[in-house]
Amino acid sequence: MNHKLFIGARLRRLREQAGLNQAAMAARLGISLSYVCQLENNQRPVSATVLLKLVEVFDCEVGDFSEEQDRRLLGELRDVFRDRMLAGEGVSQAQLVRMVEQVPELATALVGLAQRHQRLQDEYAQVVDRFYGDQLPTLLAPLPHEEVRDFFNRRDNHIGALDALAEERAGRGRLLPGERAAALRKVLYDEHGVDVEGLGDMADDGALRRFDARRRRLAVAAHLSDAQQAFQIATQLALIAHRDLIETEIAAAGFADEQTRALARQGLAHYFAGALLLPYGDFLAAARAARYDIEALQRRFHVGFETVCHRLSTLQRSGARGVPFYLVRVDQAGNISKRQSATAFHFARHGGACPLWHVHDAFTQPGRVLTQVAEMPDGTRFFGIARSIGRGGGGWRVPRKSFAIGLGCELSHARELVYADGLDLAAPHEVVPIGPGCRVCPRADCVQRAFPPAGKALETGVDVESLVSYRFERDAEVVR
Repeated sequence: MNHKLFIGARLRRLREQAGLNQAAMAARLGISLSYVCQLENNQRPVSATVLLKLVEVFDCEVGDFSEEQDRRLLGELRDVFRDRMLAGEGVSQAQLVRMVEQVPELATALVGLAQRHQRLQDEYAQVVDRFYGDQLPTLLAPLPHEEVRDFFNRRDNHIGALDALAEERAGRGRLLPGERAAALRKVLYDEHGVDVEGLGDMADDGALRRFDARRRRLAVAAHLSDAQQAFQIATQLALIAHRDLIETEIAAAGFADEQTRALARQGLAHYFAGALLLPYGDFLAAARAARYDIEALQRRFHVGFETVCHRLSTLQRSGARGVPFYLVRVDQAGNISKRQSATAFHFARHGGACPLWHVHDAFTQPGRVLTQVAEMPDGTRFFGIARSIGRGGGGWRVPRKSFAIGLGCELSHARELVYADGLDLAAPHEVVPIGPGCRVCPRADCVQRAFPPAGKALETGVDVESLVSYRFERDAEVVR
């Protein structure tokens, strides 16, 4: 470990879940009672030896003791307490830290309540805007796609059982880049009696994959590349051959409704497919050797830019971790259609992403990789890249989708990436101050602010005007 790791609250929760007192915990770990007390009170950092013993004895992962999830939760709590309509008077940073450390379940519940409150506000505004012209559902639970995103984020976007299974199958099947689709067709037929046939280039509904369970036939769009066809076949293989494992993951997540379970089922099948095409060990070794050069990895594995970025964001296997990345996919209107993070970086859930974030600039320079050092309001700095991508097309008036992909890590990992070569990462003028979104961003001097932060009283004087659209009182010694 490169830094001291304090696990007091996490260790206490683990002990209580196991029904042990401190003396029994000490005996199980082979350490003294006083050492357990000191660990639980964050008076001493955990040693590597004790951490590995915890993983062994309680059948968990090193990532379960990571500080990243707590930091992400702390960032979300800051957002809640910046909204004065929800939280009233400012709460100090120290109080929020204690809440996350000592009662993380309550902190998570509070964040969930705040998010539900905001969703109801957004729905009310939609009803007013439409003059009650549409019948809008009352969503008291998280939207299905948001709940599935949160599930993957809680797992640091790494599903260990599916990943290991995919890696084993890739090795057994000898899947070679450029020749995967034929090999997987044979697997589906030999093991499950499923024929794979071509789906017309111009399917009426734009389908990429269609499975007929009764006839045992899988149709895959013929215009897709070998890797894309292999991904679709592997997705169906997961749903047929490994349905039990997928359903076990879904049941453990406790999703409340069938829509959410269906999206999770598709997401987990896609996860397996990506892991099958890019087996963990081989891909991690190649990524490190290439210093995370995405285009080099594209050539090595015959896959697209987004596929490589997505796989890089999943390399969080205990004992063999890659650089912890965040990944985001944004359209030209600023809508975030994919977001996941193994870092403390947290994304706006409402009101769009920060306009100063370089991911938006990618659309103005198609195909070019852009870099940025960004600083969040809490002072944490991230190094990121962004590039535009396109999908579809191939004919006159054939629909085409455009996105920008953002991939980044904490600044401490930047030198592991080839994209940081030659950059002065410490230069103040290179650092761009960004925020999680205008609604919760505390920056009072941002010239790009689209609207004021929630719950802030605006200055009403009209005798002063500047580039800053909204002027409001800065917080004093409260949440930053």
